Amino acid sequence: MAHNLASVPATKVKPDNGSKTIKDSFSISGMGCSSCVAKIEKTLKKTSGVVHAQVNFASETATVEFSQGQTDRQNLIQTIEALGYKVADQQSDDPVAEEKHGRDSELKKLQLKFLLGLALVIPLFILMHWDNMGLTTIFPLTKQNNFLLQFILQTPIQFWVGWQFYRGAWNALKNRTSDMNTLIATGTSAAYIYSVLVTFIPSLFTAAGIAAEVYFDTAGMIIVLILLGRFLEARAKGQTSEAIKKLIGLQAKTARVIRAGEEIEIPIAEVVIGDTVIVRPGEKIPVDGVIIMGTSAVDESMITGESIPVEKQIGDEVIGVTINKTGSFHFKATKIGKDTMLAQIIRMVQDAQGSKPPIARMADIIAAYFVPAVIVIALLTFIVWLSFGPDPALTYALLNFIAVMIIACPCALGLATPTAIMVGTGRGAELGILIRSGEALETTHKLGTIVLDKTGTITKGEPAVTDLLVLDGFDKTELLRLAASAEKGSEHPLGEAIVRRAKRENLVLAPVAEFSAIPGQGIKAQINGCNLLLGNIHLLNDNQVSLGELEGQITNLAKEGKTPMLVAVDGKAVGVIAVADTVKETSTRAIKALHQLGLEVIMLTGDNRNTAEAIGRTVGVDRVLAEVLPDQKAAEIERLQAEGRQVGMVGDGINDAPALVQADVGMAIGTGTDIAIEAADITLISGDLTGVVNAIALSKATIRNIKQNLFWAFAYNALLIPVAAGVLFPFFGILLNPMFAAAAMGVSSLTVVSNAVRLRRFKAPVIQPG
Repeated sequence: MAHNLASVPATKVKPDNGSKTIKDSFSISGMGCSSCVAKIEKTLKKTSGVVHAQVNFASETATVEFSQGQTDRQNLIQTIEALGYKVADQQSDDPVAEEKHGRDSELKKLQLKFLLGLALVIPLFILMHWDNMGLTTIFPLTKQNNFLLQFILQTPIQFWVGWQFYRGAWNALKNRTSDMNTLIATGTSAAYIYSVLVTFIPSLFTAAGIAAEVYFDTAGMIIVLILLGRFLEARAKGQTSEAIKKLIGLQAKTARVIRAGEEIEIPIAEVVIGDTVIVRPGEKIPVDGVIIMGTSAVDESMITGESIPVEKQIGDEVIGVTINKTGSFHFKATKIGKDTMLAQIIRMVQDAQGSKPPIARMADIIAAYFVPAVIVIALLTFIVWLSFGPDPALTYALLNFIAVMIIACPCALGLATPTAIMVGTGRGAELGILIRSGEALETTHKLGTIVLDKTGTITKGEPAVTDLLVLDGFDKTELLRLAASAEKGSEHPLGEAIVRRAKRENLVLAPVAEFSAIPGQGIKAQINGCNLLLGNIHLLNDNQVSLGELEGQITNLAKEGKTPMLVAVDGKAVGVIAVADTVKETSTRAIKALHQLGLEVIMLTGDNRNTAEAIGRTVGVDRVLAEVLPDQKAAEIERLQAEGRQVGMVGDGINDAPALVQADVGMAIGTGTDIAIEAADITLISGDLTGVVNAIALSKATIRNIKQNLFWAFAYNALLIPVAAGVLFPFFGILLNPMFAAAAMGVSSLTVVSNAVRLRRFKAPVIQPG
């Protein structure tokens, strides 16, 4: 069984009218809300050659499928940037470092602007309440001079700290649309311009008998509060990505290669494809490759979850970031930089975090119409208050106009779904669950039937001793002791199974005087003066050892799917040790947990019915579909779907791939074959069926979280826009100050992000034993 994920694709390539359809991603900066998402998606989808486009606000990425030959990456970048956004075109070989650098840069910029804005808005606020705070008695300040100082403090806040809002609003206007930046720029500019007129041309208001006041503090506080919200959002987004780093660990910093016949140590970035790389015991394998000299055992637990080191020989693949345990070996580098397993796993999780599940489409549709509707409501609010409001009507009209514009900023709406998807897929990665798309994450919670492959899925996919058979009264314990003594230094899975059994029985192993391995057959050893043969039937035949009564027993064991290891002492066959794939310790408990979640569990296998049903009874599945040929597995899934079931398929082999594709959600065991993993929607890295339970429970928790976020985002706007417009004023005399509107908007976004971040505390359900 292959133990690597190296072929998990970062992009899927499929034919399209004779050309290739390429999937690529772009890092976009400058998006303000979900209306920006709708604008970019709409433009990209209209671009010639684009098959599909999807933009994620929370991860600030666009994923585009396009036909090669009709368009290219550079053209798509120009299309996005023409809308007024920036695209990072650098495709780093170190995606973790690239992402961290981008996040840190954005955070520093937001932090600087926020701190400067805060430093200016505090004295601005003090000036606004100068008289109320009793400061006039300490330092007398005329009203006009007070206004002038406020103007001086607010102007850099308005046009430097808040410049990004103007830039975003202008880009939206150029494209005949509007977004959150439009709301902020229009609302704060109205407050600023009104205050400037009051400061420098007060006669415009005093002539009408209005005791005009300035609202510099309102405009400044709105900008600073919104920046604080964006800073907190950006920091929360960065925290969701930490799961990726925890999952895959740290890459090697250097590699030891042979160049011009000399062994030299170079930075990992300088390794090229075709380099001969040397790895010593205990070292981390720097890049992906194929062994060309030597043998060893490699700890791949950080990638596959397999706790036992995997034996590696010439021709076997090795994965970067895994750890060499025993022997030294040379390997040829085949994948470096962004093509390594490390980079591919990162991209897989990032693609899932940037994907959009069906539940997000409703929010996108609403967001596309939301901003224009808000502007209309704000204008109507201004007209109504100006026409029918109490004196000073202009002031009331302006304040309520600003309040509506600010309170309606759809930050919370834009963050509701993608933030939860980001956190959910990140938490899944920490639990060893790689979710390929947001749609897979959503569909998983709807499953009603789980179909499990047997070998490598329910069973361990590794041998364990099942039978000890002897001839002529030979002692079983002695048979095991001799075999384990011969295999105690072996790294072969069958030999390790024998040694583990001997250790479990606390046997004292004997020293080995001579030892030799015969490739493909077994081993020869001398123990306590006896010549021992341990291996398959070919080993005994080549050494002219008669099988005797063992021949029939070997046949029966083989029919049961067990592997017989024959033992001969001094040229005479004395017994057989049978090894077989056994049920994983957690399979029974996991299947019980699936039942507790209300799912029907079916086992699907090509094995003979007697063996399959025996295992089925052991683990407690509801039904067993046995002796199903590989090409029939997908048909069985289709038949179950025809019964109206939402079906999930869990497998690990090449023969499971069609069924994984056919299922509503395909889940691949991470220790399985590459083709199965490519075909699946979800990869369970640990190879443990409890991952299925965790994936379903995580899906339920994530969808519940998204629904909560959407409810609060919609409820927030539905309740507070009318309040901001002043509907409570005729009855209770209540108006919503624009400054408090900005604070409420920030709190709303922070609430949604905080609720999504709660998913980081998601814990796998407790599975009751037995």
